[in-house]
Amino acid sequence: MSFKTLGLSNALLPELAAQEFLEPYPIQSEAIPAILEMRDVLGIAGTGSGKTASYVLPILTNLQKIQTKRDRHIHVLVLVPTRELAGQVNEVFATFAGSFKKKIRSRAVFGGVSINPQMMGMQHTDILVATPGRLLQLVESKAVHFSDLKTLVLDEADKMLNTAFTEEMNQIIAMLPAKRQNLLYSATLNDNVKQIHQILLHDPLVIKVEAEETDIDLIEQAAYMVAESEKGPMLRYLIHTCEMKQVLVFTSSVTRADRVAEKLRKNGIEARAIHRKKSQGARTDLLTKFKNGKLPVLVSTDILARGIDIEYLPYVVNYELPRSPKMFIHRIGRTGRAQRHGKAISLISPEEEHHFWIIEKKMNKFVDRIKTDDLDLSRV
Repeated sequence: MSFKTLGLSNALLPELAAQEFLEPYPIQSEAIPAILEMRDVLGIAGTGSGKTASYVLPILTNLQKIQTKRDRHIHVLVLVPTRELAGQVNEVFATFAGSFKKKIRSRAVFGGVSINPQMMGMQHTDILVATPGRLLQLVESKAVHFSDLKTLVLDEADKMLNTAFTEEMNQIIAMLPAKRQNLLYSATLNDNVKQIHQILLHDPLVIKVEAEETDIDLIEQAAYMVAESEKGPMLRYLIHTCEMKQVLVFTSSVTRADRVAEKLRKNGIEARAIHRKKSQGARTDLLTKFKNGKLPVLVSTDILARGIDIEYLPYVVNYELPRSPKMFIHRIGRTGRAQRHGKAISLISPEEEHHFWIIEKKMNKFVDRIKTDDLDLSRV
């Protein structure tokens, strides 16, 4: 099957080829025809499954059929839980919207930055990608209206529907036209998603893409057994000996992320930390530099563990283990994407050995242990 057979606008085909979209992923081949027919869709699929393009491409195709447009009256609303995902989804819309002669404008809005430029930018916007809190602020300021809304998308609905967003989501849904297309995407089908499924979706196409074992098999894993006090020198040793030009390092806290990045810089390795306490402008700048190869080491909390697509990332390092085995899989899943091999390295202290065993059991994969007693880490 090819993208040409799915009913998308022919204007999209050159850009799909340029972006190396050779053939549709399973969720794309099922969702695209349904969305083109304005059906509701519930897609259960993890990161890296191609879900963003599965709704972006048909939404853009459908918008070509809409003739009239009132200022500040959007046609498509995409709700996401984080600023980073908002920027990423908007980037995909912008990339493919340029394929059409008819201009389609998308915009991402989120908190943590001044609202005034976002209010001004709402003029002539067709597609709005938003976090719930900032969207409600824009509504209160009368910067956006929903009467012409045709499609609602909840991306990472499992996160959107947890208790932290419940009140905001209820307010937003109550404002929307009753007659609309609803598209829900989630990594899991938990109770919250089931409940919203019953409320929002009308005769939906349900697509469930199971995570394949080969996804993890594309990732070469190794665990270095090292004392907690030696993790910093061990990380520097690996960066040097493996000649890592691009590596994403995960820590368990904001404080630790800052400390690890600072220590790397003091030892001559260009590194920066990214986490929730950084301004949105700083986070966007760091992520862009990292993706473009201008920043070799990015030290992150779990803010980048889900929903962020970094193509062809060769290395991921777990400086500390996450509490959840599922989060561990999300972390290492930043590498080994697009059918390319990657390497995930975990630094395991004696105190973490039991927890790492639980993680291995959950992912049904044993990771080779590498002892570090004989390594001379005093020079790094």
